[in-house]
Amino acid sequence: MRRFEFTTASRIIFGEGVIKEVASLASSMGKRLLVVSGIKGEHVGFLTEDLRASGIASFLIEVVTEPTIDSIQHGLQVAYENSCDMVLSLGGGSAIDTGKVIAVLATNGGEILDYLEVIGKGRQIQNPGLTMIAVPTTAGTGAEVTRNAVIGSPEMGVKVSLRSHWILPKVALIDPELTYSLPSEVTAATGLDALTQLIEPFASVSANPLTDAVCRDGIRWAAGCLRRAYADGQDTEARRGMALASLFGGMALANARLGAVHGFAGVIGGKFPIPHGVICACLLPIVTEVNLRALQSRQPEAIAKLRYDEIGQLVTGNSKAKAEDGVQWLAELTRALNIPSLSVYGLTQAAITGLVEMAKQSSSMKGNPILLTDLELEEILERAL
Repeated sequence: MRRFEFTTASRIIFGEGVIKEVASLASSMGKRLLVVSGIKGEHVGFLTEDLRASGIASFLIEVVTEPTIDSIQHGLQVAYENSCDMVLSLGGGSAIDTGKVIAVLATNGGEILDYLEVIGKGRQIQNPGLTMIAVPTTAGTGAEVTRNAVIGSPEMGVKVSLRSHWILPKVALIDPELTYSLPSEVTAATGLDALTQLIEPFASVSANPLTDAVCRDGIRWAAGCLRRAYADGQDTEARRGMALASLFGGMALANARLGAVHGFAGVIGGKFPIPHGVICACLLPIVTEVNLRALQSRQPEAIAKLRYDEIGQLVTGNSKAKAEDGVQWLAELTRALNIPSLSVYGLTQAAITGLVEMAKQSSSMKGNPILLTDLELEEILERAL
């Protein structure tokens, strides 16, 4: 067994109605709160009232796109001008990642480019960030318990990461009730993102006993609940199961690597206006099939092949299922959830070669259970068109 470590948010609170605890939690940690809200922001109003009643001054910024260098700088300026000593993110992965970066940059100085991978200097974060509370309103990214944030640079056409254990929130508060109103298409894309973030770490080169445990349970929850949540957003048990699967996926990816799906997702998302969850959803069954075929051809004795057999058993609920059954199940799920092809968003054959070259350099691709050839990587994108 290789050396491994496991880190997550300092405190995780899960359950229906726990959003009502935000004000009392915040009042024990500070007095001036930057609230980073997703564009819908339907829960901000009553939160603001609760915060005011608890003696906390709050200052709101809205996240209307995925995090960018400019939006982070704006949020930092608001935090500085109002002497904020805490950050609360309420929304999907974009709002949570934005808040995480603002919180950690507020105490470390310098410019955001000093700390970014690829396009920046890649400096290490040295100091703990402002106290951070993360409250997801979707069930997909698990960003409330990840130690990275993805930031886009539209000018350079890339998405890059800021990584540090200091970026983890102080409190991750997961309330499944906040997901009841999600549209079905958002439920589908974010839910398949969650499932991807459970399958990829389980099969990755960096899997460990702790991530294995959360992945196994998370895959079961997602397999049993995603179709139900898609069909009926008011199915409370299904919504609870998907919120749990999302949380487990975030814990897994923070402590084990991902794979080719996410290796492509960051690159494609930087070049085309495609939601991250849609990219993952479209690529998941294709990448799984190509990985399995490559393992059977070049590494038939690899442990990862047995992992894919187990994934087949977990998603189908059949103890005799094989990896191929899992691939078929995933393909049928994406069809049932009406996941569009990537060509709908403008991805073309002409872009494939360049995307493959960029994806080969991504950190997630290095976690894939087998090194894929250029032809295999090109096949994945061609089949996703």
